[in-house]
Amino acid sequence: MPTSAPPKNRFERRRAETRQSLVRAARQILAETGDTSVSIQAIAERADVGFGSFYNHFESKTELFDAAVTDALEEFGQVIDERVQGIDDPAELVAAGFRLTALMADSHPELLRILHDRGLAHIHSDRGLAPRALRDLEIGIASGRFACRNPTTALSAVGGTLLSLVALRLARSELDGDEVASDLAEMVLRMLGIAPDDAHEVTRRPLPGLD
Repeated sequence: MPTSAPPKNRFERRRAETRQSLVRAARQILAETGDTSVSIQAIAERADVGFGSFYNHFESKTELFDAAVTDALEEFGQVIDERVQGIDDPAELVAAGFRLTALMADSHPELLRILHDRGLAHIHSDRGLAPRALRDLEIGIASGRFACRNPTTALSAVGGTLLSLVALRLARSELDGDEVASDLAEMVLRMLGIAPDDAHEVTRRPLPGLD
């Protein structure tokens, strides 16, 4: 899961661990059932913390579940970032993001389920994959690699297509995930102004794997 600067003392470490246990429990609930009406007692029991500990960290269940979604999407972005280090071509970064997302149905099912159920509201979030994708789009536009003019509008199109890939991957597990992701990524790159032959080649390059 995403990490920040380590707590300075034992009290802060335990407090951080309790908060992360609650977030982890909320993430599990979101991925398994999506039932945010579950009681605080049930969340605390799943997190293996005292009921009163909940209010030391969150004012409401809404705040907790929002934190859980943010945590999951940030981890999603970090996983992608780790695998695309060393790739400089903005078009290849977009394609790799699609293809790695498809693989995450098997390697990180909890993250993919949360992205499927909650991702639409976070396409323009300042956490998770969104700011990373926006950065790559801005670089691609500035360098002339992409022909579109507005990176924010492009992010809407790219993010919406990525979410459709996630929905397809979860609904049709018998399909070849990488083939489907490569096809969709190729369409997206052509939409961004990449020539057809170039888009096809980019989306079939060797792909860094997932653990």
